[in-house]
Amino acid sequence: MKKIKHEAQLLKKALQIGEQYARKRGFAHFDEGTSNKIKIECIYRLLVEDKVLTPLASDKEDGPNMKHKLVLWIHKQLPDGHPLLSD
Repeated sequence: MKKIKHEAQLLKKALQIGEQYARKRGFAHFDEGTSNKIKIECIYRLLVEDKVLTPLASDKEDGPNMKHKLVLWIHKQLPDGHPLLSD
């Protein structure tokens, strides 16, 4: 897995955008106590179900790979010139 600059901030942004996407699809919001691990898996599976993301191979479907996949997704969604895309 290639390390991406600002990965932690990109993951935070991906979770934020992913939660908004889920709400628009009719899902309830996550409770305050919901862990990031659960949020990552739920958002990843929703995006795969909606064919927004290409699914990982079944043997690679774990927390770090899902997290990396969400980071790559949001990295491609952000407009050019966004502060999180700067080198």
